[in-house]
Amino acid sequence: MRTNDTAARRYGFGDALKNFLISNSVPIIFILLSGAAIPLSGFSAAYLIQEMFTRLARNSFLVLSLLIPIMAGMGLNFGMVLGAMAGQIGLILVTDWSVAGIPGLVLASLISMPIAAALGYVCGSVLNRAKGREMVTSYILGFFVNGIYQFVVLYVIGIKGMLKIPFTDIEIRIPVTNPQLVLSRGYGVRNAINLTGLRHALDNALQYDFHGSTAAAPFSINVPVSTYIVIAAFCLFIIWFRRTKLGQDMRAVGQDMAIADSAGIAVERTRVIAIVISTMLAAFGQIIFLQNIGTMNTYNSHEQTGMFSIAALLIGGATVSKASITNVFVGVALFHLMFVVSPMAGKELIGQAQLGEYFRVFVSYGIIAVALVLHAWKRNQARERERRGLRGEA
Repeated sequence: MRTNDTAARRYGFGDALKNFLISNSVPIIFILLSGAAIPLSGFSAAYLIQEMFTRLARNSFLVLSLLIPIMAGMGLNFGMVLGAMAGQIGLILVTDWSVAGIPGLVLASLISMPIAAALGYVCGSVLNRAKGREMVTSYILGFFVNGIYQFVVLYVIGIKGMLKIPFTDIEIRIPVTNPQLVLSRGYGVRNAINLTGLRHALDNALQYDFHGSTAAAPFSINVPVSTYIVIAAFCLFIIWFRRTKLGQDMRAVGQDMAIADSAGIAVERTRVIAIVISTMLAAFGQIIFLQNIGTMNTYNSHEQTGMFSIAALLIGGATVSKASITNVFVGVALFHLMFVVSPMAGKELIGQAQLGEYFRVFVSYGIIAVALVLHAWKRNQARERERRGLRGEA
């Protein structure tokens, strides 16, 4: 009898270990890759720590905006690029009006929020018609809205007269007077915008400099405390939101839409709200991201926002159906650590730093493919276990 108990315990431990390794295979792989690449890169510990502080502050808010749609069972929100475009519209107008510092960031956020909310409502309504295919639908929808965005920034902004939308009576005009923003033809926004008045506006509001020295050389690490306060406030909001009635409704919808509908929850309305909130948060996250960079590529800055944010979240151990705040910070740290060390590691290995650039693209797309395959495999395994259980009961 004891032998059987011991065997059962051993089988249980082995099964648990197997499930742990499968569930955390992506972060484990990246930890091993980072452990191998850091010595090859030759970067000092102080430099890497500074880069991690900077990149965590720059990217965490964007990745956190993905959590609410996952909670609502809508998977990875590739449509967050809609919010990024709204944030960039706000930054363009604020730069034209020469509003600098924290007031400029607040004004850019106020401008972008209604735009992001409208785009999020459209996105959520479309996704309600594509249940079970939300991720690919939101990905394609991002391309469609990107076309509208390109039209606005290339032809509408700065135009002298009123532009009439075909087949409607609507006329629009977005005046821009700053010659540094407008193309030489007199309308349309330049490809690169220098966010002079907004650069590090949030990061420099409150910061802490840590100075020290090692046997090699003295070092200084700058921590943007104000940005981390905003991120921490957002994390607290997510924790609080999960406990609210709306948050509980989203969790119920994410677990089973049919049961949630039977319980009287407005399933489609709840799903739309999840996407609207995510899109609005992504707009604010893009503003935080670009104020840290200090420049904005008008036509390209938003394109990889969704891809890199989703890749970082998956690298942190999240799945299509489950993600946590811990997954966000672990993923951002591992993902961007590889971004920092891979070019120099590639140069040391084969003499070409360009290998690191190829590796970045490979990682961004490859990790999403691996995560989706693992998710499908786990779902099929769960269904198979359920079928076996039913046969056993019979």
